[in-house]
Amino acid sequence: MWLMILRRTNQSSGKSKGVHSPIQPDVPFFAVGDVHGCDRLLDQMLQRLDGLRHPEALLVMVGDYVDRGEESRRVLRRLFVLSQAAGDLMHCLMGNHEQMLLDVLDDPQSNGPRWLRHGGLQTLASYRVQPVLGNGSEAQWIEMRDRLAAAIGEDIIAWLRGLPLSWQSGNVVVVHAGADPDLPIKEQETGTLLWGHPEFRQRARSDGLWVVHGHTITEKPRVVQGRIPIDTGAYATGVLTAALVEKDQVSFIQA
Repeated sequence: MWLMILRRTNQSSGKSKGVHSPIQPDVPFFAVGDVHGCDRLLDQMLQRLDGLRHPEALLVMVGDYVDRGEESRRVLRRLFVLSQAAGDLMHCLMGNHEQMLLDVLDDPQSNGPRWLRHGGLQTLASYRVQPVLGNGSEAQWIEMRDRLAAAIGEDIIAWLRGLPLSWQSGNVVVVHAGADPDLPIKEQETGTLLWGHPEFRQRARSDGLWVVHGHTITEKPRVVQGRIPIDTGAYATGVLTAALVEKDQVSFIQA
């Protein structure tokens, strides 16, 4: 089954799971997990979401559109075009892999080696840009950066730089990686939202917020301890997951 429904109501919340309030978004929305260069899965997912015929639901992407999979170029172009056409009906968040890509564009020699080790090679291949082999000289890293920037295009780079770190509807917030359970969302450090927090999966928040997130691969999407993890490792498992978040209900859709 590619559609699974889990419900949370006032009666079902319990201290043992740290659930202290029902899920109450102001508007229903689909949140799509980490795509990581899997454009064919993204295309399938978008078609399935469209087939559910839920005209009131917004679309939120949790980040990590690039790296590891083979189709990062297609993913970025698709999301850029869709977001420009959809306006406020679609929200794409920043992931740590988008930030790593931007860091490489800003300082290729310092940030390039790490990026290449964490999936950047596949992104370069999708743009037909040769990577720097070994340590490389500063000139080689700059040349790689310049070729990549030209291939991505100024419009998409500007769009990436403007991606927000979080999106909220009612008592449900969407971030890429996680949040410090002791701090309000507006006071979170950028690194925490992009890379996670050691206590995020250990303790539920005390402010009643539910957090939808990706970043950390989960075998099965679920509703647990104020969190809704939806990264099912599309590039490794071939399974991309989305959550339809509505009042008192979360539905998981997989492609």
